[in-house]
Amino acid sequence: QLQLVESGGGVVQPGGSLRLSCTASGVSLRFYTIGWFRQTPGNEREGVACISSNGVRTKYGDFVQGRVTISKDNTKNTIYLPMNNLKPEDTGIYYCAADQTMHIPPLLLESMYGDWGQGTQVTVSS
Repeated sequence: QLQLVESGGGVVQPGGSLRLSCTASGVSLRFYTIGWFRQTPGNEREGVACISSNGVRTKYGDFVQGRVTISKDNTKNTIYLPMNNLKPEDTGIYYCAADQTMHIPPLLLESMYGDWGQGTQVTVSS
């Protein structure tokens, strides 16, 4: 059974950077599209970025504006999400999730993702 564990969250000042990681166990990520979603205070969960099973195709949420780059290392069964120029409104819980339909191009639709991690807290504050 696929299990996802996020890490890399923390507290950072505005303009700072963090790199989130999502490591899978139980199944190889080469068979999954992986997405990052976030839940910010007072808002519905929204898609941040996703990457296709082969690591070639990506899609980003409109608010990302070039500040994140999703990547995949199938040898380590890990997805990375470096985030730069963080803003206070980026504060929230960040989740990774797996979509086994392997749709091409990958979709940032929450309903497509059946397996979810527990999330990692990101706090952007001065």
